[in-house]
Amino acid sequence: MKYYLIAGEASGDLHASRLMRSLRQRDPQAAFRCYGGDQMQAAGATLVKHYRELAYMGFIPVLLHLPTILRNMRQAKRDIKAWQPHVVILVDYPGFNLAIAKYVHKHALCPVYYYIAPKIWAWKEHRIKSIRRDVDQLFSILPFEVDFFEKKHHYPIHYVGNPTAEEVLRSLECRDERLEFANSHLSPLTSQPTIALLCGSRRQEIKDNLPAMLRVADHYSATCRAVIAGAPGIEPDYYRQFMEGHQVEIVFNRTFDLLKQAHAALVTSGTATLETALFRVPQVVCYAVPFPRLYGWLRKLFLKVEYVSLVNLIAQREVVPELVADTFTEQRLQQQLAALLPPDSPRRQQMLQGYEEVFQRLGNGSASDNAAAIMLQLLQRSE
Repeated sequence: MKYYLIAGEASGDLHASRLMRSLRQRDPQAAFRCYGGDQMQAAGATLVKHYRELAYMGFIPVLLHLPTILRNMRQAKRDIKAWQPHVVILVDYPGFNLAIAKYVHKHALCPVYYYIAPKIWAWKEHRIKSIRRDVDQLFSILPFEVDFFEKKHHYPIHYVGNPTAEEVLRSLECRDERLEFANSHLSPLTSQPTIALLCGSRRQEIKDNLPAMLRVADHYSATCRAVIAGAPGIEPDYYRQFMEGHQVEIVFNRTFDLLKQAHAALVTSGTATLETALFRVPQVVCYAVPFPRLYGWLRKLFLKVEYVSLVNLIAQREVVPELVADTFTEQRLQQQLAALLPPDSPRRQQMLQGYEEVFQRLGNGSASDNAAAIMLQLLQRSE
C-alpha cells in the first residue's frame, strides 16, 4: 500500500518514523511519501518537504511566514492528489494537518488517519467539528484523551499507548551507553552532577528560554555541569550566540543519553517534559514568552486545562512545577531548581514518586505496533 505522512516538527518526525517501520513489518510492499524530517527519510520515505520549512509557532511568526505556509500547503495537496495514496496519515501539527484533512475528505481521495490526536482539549475545542467531519480514524497516545473524545464528544478513538514511553524503555535497555556517552560527548569531569537544559525544538522557544536557563545554571557551575540538548534541525551556530560567556556544553541527537545521566533538568513544556519524567530526572518546567502578562491573560481566557506539561496532565495533579509566561521569573526558576538538587531532598523524592504514577498510567505497550496493526486491519477491511 501507499502511505502519505505529514509531520511538522522533530517529535512528530520521530514518532512517524517508528510507525512507518511498524507498518512495513506488516506490509513489506509499503511505499511512503512524506512531509517530515530526517528520521522519516531514514525509515524509507520519499521526503517532499522538510519540517524545518513548516515549523512556525506563535501568532507573529505564523503571520510573517503565511505565504510560505500557504505555498507548502498547496504543494502538499497537489502532491497527495498526484500520488494517489491508499491513506493519508497525519501526525500532530493540527493547524496545517486539519486543512489537509479537509482537502482530502472533500475530494474523496482516500481515508484520513490521525496519529497523535490534536490537543484540542487544551484549546480550540471547536476543532472537534472538523475532526468529526474530515478524519476517518483518530489514534491517541494520551490516556486521558479517551474520556475527552469519547465521553464528552461521542467520537470514538483508538488509544494505542504512548510512543515516548516506548522509546524511553528501549533506550533504558542500553544502559552501557551512559558511560560511553559521558566519555565521548562531555568534558572529563564526570563526577559532577549534570543539569540538562531542554529548551525546545524551535528557534523561537530557544531564543525565549535558553538565556534564562543558562543564567540560572551559572549559579551552580562550581558543583554542576550544564548541558544543552540540541534540537534536530537547529544548527550549532544558533546555540552558540546564547552560550557565549556561560559554562555550558551542548550535544546533538543524544537527548535520551543525556537524560540517562542527568541529575536534574530545566525543560520547556512539550514532549520533553514527559521524556524527562520517564527517565526519572527531577525537572522544572519553564516557558518564557514575549509579553508574558498578555500571554498569561490569554491563557486563562482560552486554555481549557489547568496544566501545560504532559506530566501533570497525565497525573491529573501537579507533579512538576510549571513556570509559564506571567508566573516565570529567573528567581523562581532558581528556587525550584535548588529544591531538586540535593539527592535526599523531600521535593525531589516526592517528584520521583509522582513519576511512577505517570508511568503506570501510560502502560508499556508499543504504540507504533498497536497503531500499525489497527490501521492495516481497517485498510484491508475497506478494500
